[in-house]
Amino acid sequence: MASGSGSSKNDFRRKWDKDEYENLAQKRLSEERDRERRDGKIAPPVKRDLLRHRDYKVDLESKLGKTIVITKTTPQAEMGGYYCNVCDCVVKDSINFLDHINGKKHQRNLGMSMRVERSSLDQVKKRFEANKKKMEEKQKEYDFEERMKELREEEEKAKAYKKEKQKERKRRAEEDVDFEEDDEMAAVMGFSGFGSSKKTH
Repeated sequence: MASGSGSSKNDFRRKWDKDEYENLAQKRLSEERDRERRDGKIAPPVKRDLLRHRDYKVDLESKLGKTIVITKTTPQAEMGGYYCNVCDCVVKDSINFLDHINGKKHQRNLGMSMRVERSSLDQVKKRFEANKKKMEEKQKEYDFEERMKELREEEEKAKAYKKEKQKERKRRAEEDVDFEEDDEMAAVMGFSGFGSSKKTH
């Protein structure tokens, strides 16, 4: 209970008797347990599955850079942010959405506990072998197909670069020819030039 008189007259904070409230809480808990035993409503503990890795990719980029008009009648699933259809809630940003789908509440709603299955030594060895085979297959595929693709791309880039260089050379040559013709015409007509800043020798 709150006691009005404190140790000093300037202390106006309420003081609570923690022991008394602890006893009241224990008493209430014991009464609830007795009532459940009398009524026969003791619920059996819920058996949840062990935690599994998800077999789908989390979509975080589909709404990136898009503008959505939100009104009062807009459904919750289409409002701004990331919608979790399991828990029926909207999370405002991607970091909090990832925290939510990896959290206890979401996993509980999926029917899983946060406990992970313990792997045996044989399972770990099999997984290592499977991963090793995948890596070897990737290297074999890369050695031939990827290398050929890279070589083709490099050849195409080199051809495009050569074409650009040739076009640039042609353009420069045409400009030089134009300047020479202009200088000759100006000399015939008695001008020093047609307004260009280039000086003739």
